[in-house]
Amino acid sequence: MSNTNFIENFIAGGVGGMCTVAVGHPFDTVKVRLQTMSKPPPGEKPLFTGALDCFQQTIKREGFFALYKGMAAPIVGVTPLFAIFFGGCAVGRWLQQKEPGQELTFIQNFNAGALAGVFTTIVMVPGERIKCILQVQSMGNSAVKYNGPLDLAKKLYKEGGIRSIYRGTAATLIRDIPASGAYLSVYEFLKKKFSGENKERTLSPVATLAAGGFAGIANWSVCIPADVVKSRLQTAPEGKYPDGMRGVAREILQHEGPAGFFRGFVPVMLRAFPANAACFFGVELTLSLIRQFRS
Repeated sequence: MSNTNFIENFIAGGVGGMCTVAVGHPFDTVKVRLQTMSKPPPGEKPLFTGALDCFQQTIKREGFFALYKGMAAPIVGVTPLFAIFFGGCAVGRWLQQKEPGQELTFIQNFNAGALAGVFTTIVMVPGERIKCILQVQSMGNSAVKYNGPLDLAKKLYKEGGIRSIYRGTAATLIRDIPASGAYLSVYEFLKKKFSGENKERTLSPVATLAAGGFAGIANWSVCIPADVVKSRLQTAPEGKYPDGMRGVAREILQHEGPAGFFRGFVPVMLRAFPANAACFFGVELTLSLIRQFRS
């Protein structure tokens, strides 16, 4: 991708983000429902026995489009979110380059991605909180409390102000700084490998999809435990975890052991490849179109 042009990467990132949500949201709904379901009483079965069971039950009880619940929030937030991320990557590269066109090392690309992960948090947290609550509010026999993203945002603000809307900010940072670093550095590493002697670093569509998909897997391999903590913290009733992430982590360890931090692993990994392949394909295609238009 174009290295340090903020505007080009900003536009391309927005397109890539929309591609990500369109492909990945059903997997994300399954992931969040698995991560946030309560531990069953002794002798009773869990609400879902796994990713496939969650997928099947969701469709059976609520219809296919229930898998797209909460998508409005990430769609609204995803364009600026991914725009800021890829624009932030361009800034991170520019800060580390000693001369124009310098090729960065794996670590330097990691640093650029990690910096971009910090930039995206302010946009991501409210959308993530709204998305997660909407995804889980119909689980079990609980009544539907919120009529959509706007209604939910208004009620969250009324209950706890801006602090409530931004609940999970620290957990999101802990998740996204290393994960974003892995995301960009692995993509650039694979792009270099797949392009071989091609100095322009242009890839075929298949190679772009492959590099983006594996970058997505690297991203989620790093951040699943932090994502479980974030999801539970963001969907918990007001006041349940007064000490924040520590309370969530303590509860998981006490009741589920270390394996509890990897709830939702299967749908995450099933989603990671196609969603992020779509993202980077959208990014590279947009950058290519921008370059053609500019020339």
